[in-house]
Amino acid sequence: MITELGHFALILAFLVACVQAVVPMVGAARRWPGWMAVAEPAASLQFLLTAFSFAALTWAFITSDFSLRLVVLNSHSAKPLLYKISGTWGNHEGSMLLWVLILTLFGACAAWFGGNLPPGLRARVLSVQASVAVAFFAFILFTSNPFLRVEMPPFDGQDLNPLLQDPGLAFHPPFLYLGYVGLSMAFSFAVAALIEGRVDAAWARWVRPWTLAAWVFLTIGIALGSWWAYYELGWGGFWFWDPVENASFMPWLLAAALLHSAIVVEKREALKSWTILLAILAFGFSLIGTFIVRSGVLTSVHAFANDPERGVFILLILAFFVGGALTLFSVRAQVMEARGVFGVVSRESALVLNNVLLAVACFVVFVGTIWPLLAEMFFDRKLSVGPPFFNLAFSPFMVVLGAILPVGAMLPWKRGRIARAFRPLRAAFVLALALAALAWAMQTGKSTLGPIGLFLGAWVVFGAATDLWMRTGRKGNRFGRLIRLPRADWGKAVAHSGLGITIFAVAGLTAWEQEDIRVTQLGEAFDVGAYTLVLEQVEKARGPNYLSEIGHVTASRNGRVVARLRPEKRVYPVAQMPTTEAGIDYRVFRDLYVVIGDRQGDGGWIVRTYIKPFANWIWAGSILMALGGLLSLSDRRFRVAAGARRVPGGVPAE
Repeated sequence: MITELGHFALILAFLVACVQAVVPMVGAARRWPGWMAVAEPAASLQFLLTAFSFAALTWAFITSDFSLRLVVLNSHSAKPLLYKISGTWGNHEGSMLLWVLILTLFGACAAWFGGNLPPGLRARVLSVQASVAVAFFAFILFTSNPFLRVEMPPFDGQDLNPLLQDPGLAFHPPFLYLGYVGLSMAFSFAVAALIEGRVDAAWARWVRPWTLAAWVFLTIGIALGSWWAYYELGWGGFWFWDPVENASFMPWLLAAALLHSAIVVEKREALKSWTILLAILAFGFSLIGTFIVRSGVLTSVHAFANDPERGVFILLILAFFVGGALTLFSVRAQVMEARGVFGVVSRESALVLNNVLLAVACFVVFVGTIWPLLAEMFFDRKLSVGPPFFNLAFSPFMVVLGAILPVGAMLPWKRGRIARAFRPLRAAFVLALALAALAWAMQTGKSTLGPIGLFLGAWVVFGAATDLWMRTGRKGNRFGRLIRLPRADWGKAVAHSGLGITIFAVAGLTAWEQEDIRVTQLGEAFDVGAYTLVLEQVEKARGPNYLSEIGHVTASRNGRVVARLRPEKRVYPVAQMPTTEAGIDYRVFRDLYVVIGDRQGDGGWIVRTYIKPFANWIWAGSILMALGGLLSLSDRRFRVAAGARRVPGGVPAE
């Protein structure tokens, strides 16, 4: 009964979305308040109906209702409760329902918290948001219905993909979708502004909180996915330039560019057309990511490789919304005339350069991701674009971005001088250079990657701290004013510091990682770097729904035991699929990472060992970036879209 009600609620939500997409838009065009007022209750009702539908599907997974085809294909009665719940979105149909749930949630939030918006703009935003929902409701109901029944329910299900039965993957998709789908609000604001013919500083203040929230969620989702790949797949890496990883990374880059571009619109009423274009493209790349993951055209270790017909439907949605928005963009070009002028050396120019670097970096990732598909379609050649291409083509843009970021943040609006902006940063530059020189002197192998990464990371962190300190003025109680600085200023400094830490951690891990692969006998000692490891024993164990071989590895240094590791090889009998669970000793400055392989004919076991310096700093930097975004989002000026105020004795807050 609950399942049927969930299906019926989904159909009703579709009908409500159709009404919301049409009536408020007509009302805004005709200036009919009653018609415009339909948008808010419709957005709330649409969300509540979708939430009930999703709850009904979740209940079917929790209770192992094997009369539902989706539960049969993606669940099992012996599965732990957490993975029964996460199984709801661990498949194509359920994840699309989650996608639409979050889409309607953002629309409802715009209705609940958008009281400061002009009625016409609010009605148009909610109408555009509902039109996107209409397309995806239709996609679910006509091609990917999660409520289809089976004629003869089986005794038990076929289990969830074992790779997805992990805490990291249980929480990774919801956060990722909050970021993906959150960019739909920026898209809706952009299209509504184009229809209304108004793009100004007030519009930029309204769109920034939604974009910032989406960027924060996307940052958390990407970090969770990276951490999962690090400890679960057993490859020893944190990022593999996999198509699905790239699908989330591209919108993240464009969302970061959009945030910085919107600042220029808000402060100087410049870069209007560029900001609108970024809002359209950011959501467009979210749709491209959805297409990549669900069409089956590109393979990935964690893609939903479904039939291409579904991919064609998503491609049509992409063409309609992005193509339509770009057409409207070209027609309405005259309403985006820039008012503010600025010099070549100014904060505006620095933000333009920041935007160009992020956008071109996104384009590089896009070309590397999609090129194998194009080569096979048009040239009948199977190509593989792997990490060497991405590392070589992408890294220079991040190096330049890190180099200019501290100076650009110190430049004044309208016009400035580089020498004057650099003057307060001299101590930060010298300290970063000294740390890089120390790393060069202490390392072996004389690779420049580690010292360069340390210099860039320290330069960005110290530059962010200097920028924050300079905002307190030059006299009086500067520490007191530092504490009282707006949260947006603290958020900016924390987010930039997180980026610096991540840059250093990635470079340090890549440059100084040590790897060892060997066949070892039980009780045999072997050395990796400064550590001596012994595979003491391998025991068999049984989990809730898997069989496991657990290795017991002792790691010692200078005769003292520092870690006892338990790498595993699991086999899930229902899915007939093996997985690897790495044994990791997490420390502040390094991880000791051990993976056990197959048993050999002579009784030995394959053991892979890595010493990974600063691995945890990668995710610490990501956490700081997200925390910085949350700090900025908690600033009252973001919540009420108030104008920027000045800090007494300091410089204008951002």
